Amino acid sequence: MNTVEKEKTTGKNDFPVFEVKGGGCCAPEVETVKENASDIKDMVREKYAAIAVNAQSGCGCCGPEDSNKIVGYTVMADEYTNKEGYVAEADLGLGCGIPVDYAEMKAGDTVVDLGAGAGNDVFVARAIVGETGHVIGIDMTPEMISKARQNNQKLGYTNVEFRLGEIENMPVQSDTADVVISNCVLNLVPDKARAFAEIYRILKPGAHFCVSDIVLKGTLPPELKKSAEMYAGCVAGAMQQEDYLAEIEKAGFTGTIIKKTKVITLPDEVLKQYLNDEQIQQFRSNDTGIFSITVNAYKK
Repeated sequence: MNTVEKEKTTGKNDFPVFEVKGGGCCAPEVETVKENASDIKDMVREKYAAIAVNAQSGCGCCGPEDSNKIVGYTVMADEYTNKEGYVAEADLGLGCGIPVDYAEMKAGDTVVDLGAGAGNDVFVARAIVGETGHVIGIDMTPEMISKARQNNQKLGYTNVEFRLGEIENMPVQSDTADVVISNCVLNLVPDKARAFAEIYRILKPGAHFCVSDIVLKGTLPPELKKSAEMYAGCVAGAMQQEDYLAEIEKAGFTGTIIKKTKVITLPDEVLKQYLNDEQIQQFRSNDTGIFSITVNAYKK
């Protein structure tokens, strides 16, 4: 089995994540742990490997940790089934938006999808760029790459490929991509500055990216944030929206624009564990909470 070499990191990239205990990727026991960036990657890789092997839709970073607690609770993923190029076997329900809708791709483009998983966005992008285009999917989980390649082999696409690698050190030459896309992945990357720098590197001059990701607005009550993380692990690495946009600008991008914002609504069953009725009403009425944003920006 292929492996990805761990990056050496410092404590400045630490953030709290949730360690899943018990059997299966959707095990109910979750506890808060403090890990360094390398450990975070190992945890994410292990979790997504289980998802790839089990091919269980909605059981992942952007789905509920315990589907038995809140039946049918899907806070993140959007509907892809009517998209041209959609492949059901590639849709594991792990996104938080549909970046391909806003990516402004065209026939003949070279597109790179970060955290491609089983290939959901890759195959939809391929339908847009056509036979003259080229789509590259990057993922750090060998099991996901294997599943994506199996899906592509069935489809017989010769202008689609999947490469094993990390977003902070992509196996892609500089000035390659016309468009970079990503769906609910960058929030899991400990070193976001390095990630955006790498996106900048692989884009052609004047090219752009379009990513859907999870951000925070305002200050969530600590216990509420913990609960949100337990039910939607993507929140663990999420930044404040203003800080997220600042990282994009620091990388040198221009013309940053938020194409879509979606509120990630926490069910009352969760909120009532930590807030009274008045607090819940206040929380829902304020511009505070967890959001999915789809954002575009351009390389100079």
